[in-house]
Amino acid sequence: MTQLVTTAADDAALLQQHLARALAGGPALGLGMLGDQPGEVEDGTAVVIGTSGSTGIPKRVVLSGEALRAGAEATANRIGSGRWLLALPAGYVAGLQVLVRSILSGTNPVVLDGGFSPRAFAEATLPMISAEPLFTSLVPAQISSLLDAADDTTVLAALQAYRAILVGGQALPQPVRDRATELDVRLVRTYGSTETSGGCVYDGIPLDTAAVRTVDGELQIAGAMLADGYLGDPALTARTFLRDVHGIRWYRTGDLGIVEDGTVSVHGRADNVIVSGGVNVSLDRVERIVRGIPGLTSAVVVGVDDERWGEASVIVAARGEALRRSEAEQLERAREAVAEELGKPARPARLILVDQLATLSSGKPDREGIRRIAAELR
Repeated sequence: MTQLVTTAADDAALLQQHLARALAGGPALGLGMLGDQPGEVEDGTAVVIGTSGSTGIPKRVVLSGEALRAGAEATANRIGSGRWLLALPAGYVAGLQVLVRSILSGTNPVVLDGGFSPRAFAEATLPMISAEPLFTSLVPAQISSLLDAADDTTVLAALQAYRAILVGGQALPQPVRDRATELDVRLVRTYGSTETSGGCVYDGIPLDTAAVRTVDGELQIAGAMLADGYLGDPALTARTFLRDVHGIRWYRTGDLGIVEDGTVSVHGRADNVIVSGGVNVSLDRVERIVRGIPGLTSAVVVGVDDERWGEASVIVAARGEALRRSEAEQLERAREAVAEELGKPARPARLILVDQLATLSSGKPDREGIRRIAAELR
């Protein structure tokens, strides 16, 4: 057994020191832990991350030093090594992996202090520019704000300075991807979770040490980067991590998707489905289509009760972005696009405009909070 030491994630330099010791076999780190804390964990554990995700269900994910190193090394093999900018909370796996990659490459990341903004991003990035390749990891909302500010030459220069900007946490809208390509900003779409030590599928292609398959439409992942399980919850661990007849361990992602010619396509959460008029509707697929419409690229689609259809989908968007057209026009465009691809039963029933979309500290939308607002305004 090894000691578990809980620590705050707001001091990235101190956290990196503790993390380096944990990767070398020292005391394990507990990040974002709630409730009673165990004093010891299994040998080999480097980090335990407490996470509730966007649905509010708490989990404590156990990551070994081997898993974290495997994820970081596979990333370096795919995109290269260099200097990293830490622009995400280090208490979440995407931010934590920036520190792991930096430790393994013998570099110190530049930390974006304070709140995220295009100006802060540029001011942190420009002094880093040298012969050494630059990398960072962001969420789609951050990329959108940076691209919106790209008329500022310093912001554009900062974006173009990176060999690769990893983008994960949620789907990256096609208009955002197209805008980045136009501006020669090199984005890499990532797919993964805390249970896979962060992203392990880049631009649809699994990293070299990862394998992805589908079982009954659900994506499952195998590889050395898998978590050991959930601390104090053997039943959830057994349901989520399975071994096949060959002894290979697979992580059940809970995501629907396909693997075709080696390329992974994610269709959305298996449990993010409503039944509207007797028809199953994937809110993730509806949201992906809605986000392809200019003015709605950061919108969130949630399900609410509906007297006529049982359940219905609702678009919630920030007022400043959505009002490039009238509310009625935006809703009609969204309904037409969804109907064309998924059929009429999937059409959103309403567009709700808010001053600002609620987010979690990770930068992801607070879907449960947004759903409550939509239900109240419905």
